[in-house]
Amino acid sequence: MFGLFKSNPTKKMRKQYDTLLEKAMHAQRNGDIRTYSLLTAQSEKLWKEIEILEKNSQGT
Repeated sequence: MFGLFKSNPTKKMRKQYDTLLEKAMHAQRNGDIRTYSLLTAQSEKLWKEIEILEKNSQGT
């Protein structure tokens, strides 16, 4: 019953992930490949953290 009010820790991280991907897309379109690759690497790292958190929360 009280699980309804429990916050989702990955919700904020998913929003950050989406923002990073959007910034990377704009950098790629502008021809800034270095920034694109850095942002893409950051987003991949963040996605792995999200997957770990979600995997751990499902087991609980």
